[in-house]
Amino acid sequence: MKTTRLVAMVAALVLGASAWAQAPEWKSLGDEAIAAYRKGDLDRAEAAGRKALEAANASLGSEHLNVATTQANLATILESRKKYAEAQELMAKSLAIREKGLGPDHPLVASSLNNLASLYRDQGKVAEAEPLFRRSLAIREKALPPGHADIATSLNNLAAVYRQEKKYAEAEPLYVRALAIREKTLGAEHPDVATTLNNLGALHDAQDHYEQAEGYYRRAIAIREKTLGPEHVETAAVLASLGALYMEQRKFDKAEMPLRRAYTIRARALGENDADTRTSQRDLWSLYLSTDRYALAEEYQPEGEQTPNEAQRRRLVSQPLSPKGFDPTTR
Repeated sequence: MKTTRLVAMVAALVLGASAWAQAPEWKSLGDEAIAAYRKGDLDRAEAAGRKALEAANASLGSEHLNVATTQANLATILESRKKYAEAQELMAKSLAIREKGLGPDHPLVASSLNNLASLYRDQGKVAEAEPLFRRSLAIREKALPPGHADIATSLNNLAAVYRQEKKYAEAEPLYVRALAIREKTLGAEHPDVATTLNNLGALHDAQDHYEQAEGYYRRAIAIREKTLGPEHVETAAVLASLGALYMEQRKFDKAEMPLRRAYTIRARALGENDADTRTSQRDLWSLYLSTDRYALAEEYQPEGEQTPNEAQRRRLVSQPLSPKGFDPTTR
């Protein structure tokens, strides 16, 4: 589905693990949060992340660099749950600690800039996000060797801003460069490779390049199912995008399975009232209306809508799909 879903990235969480080598309690809690995130258990991930931050604060004090790491990790988990205000506060604190302790041009500062920009973008604050992404990319290109995976992340995220601004010609070469770096440095089946494939799919989808978009989406789904699992919310995001792509082409027989899977995953992981779950619900409703399966349409009828009766069906106009071009910001 083309939504504004926040996505919490594994890479951001893994980043902090090495900082916990001398603190078994933090490491254990951090590993628990990461494992829960990978399984899509966001309740457990948040609980473990909060405990990790509490332990770090108690042991080290609020200005320690390891506290900054736990703040960033918890913020990433909270972002995945759309708790943007708290996530933004934690990420800003993490950035301030790192700038003070490491200097303004350190790679960890670039990571905090990237993550804070991602939060802004998730909320539609593109004007605030773009300069932070640009600064993050500049630091990484200066401080890291060419072809480093973090450079690919910044390229990907700046491209996402361009895509949101409909600057497609500027976005595509950045995505292509990010994909090449990630495939080379991380391997062809890494979750970050899947993210860039998904984003390229969204870019082509937004331009009605259906064949290219389908290929990218399918590759992204295969990787996410293998690395994150078939029931993960990020797997659901690409399934939803693929289903909506088929709906755009009126390939209803192909659309049903990915749309149903996306709805089921989101309802379980995020709840029936989550915005992404409701989007998937509406798309299933639209699918069943479009194929004259009104009993099924009633099962997915969104609040405030009405599945038409027999007389109304004769005058039925197909319902609009969710907005095109889902393109998550990554860590």
